[in-house]
Amino acid sequence: MNLCIDQGNSRTKIAIFNREGKMVNNFIYKYFTAQDVEKLCSLYPIENSILSSVVNVDVAVVNVLHRRSKRFVLFDYSTPVPIMNGYDSPRTLGQDRLAAAVGAHFLAPNKNLLIIDAGSAITYDFLTEKGEFLGGNIAPGLSMRFKALKNQTKKLPLVEIDEKQIIPLFGKNTHDAILAGVVRGIRFEIEGYIRTLEHRSEDFSTFITGGSAAYIMANLRESVVLEKHLVLIGLNQILAHNLHK
Repeated sequence: MNLCIDQGNSRTKIAIFNREGKMVNNFIYKYFTAQDVEKLCSLYPIENSILSSVVNVDVAVVNVLHRRSKRFVLFDYSTPVPIMNGYDSPRTLGQDRLAAAVGAHFLAPNKNLLIIDAGSAITYDFLTEKGEFLGGNIAPGLSMRFKALKNQTKKLPLVEIDEKQIIPLFGKNTHDAILAGVVRGIRFEIEGYIRTLEHRSEDFSTFITGGSAAYIMANLRESVVLEKHLVLIGLNQILAHNLHK
């Protein structure tokens, strides 16, 4: 089995894949330690592992992964991937963005793809039907936009999402004006990308992932595929690609 680890700023997402590439289980850790790796390796017959991290890598975790795996990959800009990376500065490209693109390409091969990762920031990346990663854009995420309005003004309040609330077209009070401005702004932003790419690309699909993906998708009119494990799926494909090297 393959152990895939996506270590972010606030949490670590884990997935176990079998030899056929099917996810058999997944976990989320607030704090992920070497002891957690040991426990996972005792519960599952882990053969290979991959770690992607946007924070400082825990040496103890890496040492256990090396020891408990036949093949361990520490994913960085130099790691071979099964798509072509056309980014001008590969060193600065977020590993999660590249892994998500690999995952989308695996799930929808031979299609032009828009990959949206709606986390702290919202990233928009484009992958051609030939598997060429052509780059993308970075915008403030949902919570970041609410916090910016609060922190950069003197009187506007901090608005929090109520998933049950219907988003008005125009707010009739300050709370609803901020809520509608942020949520509908993101919706129009995403739909604008989709419409632009649909006119320029044949056989086009959109994937969305990330912590805010489900909420954002519920407010979209366009057809979008929600895949919350897109980065982990991509990491498993990158690991499989390196096993044949």
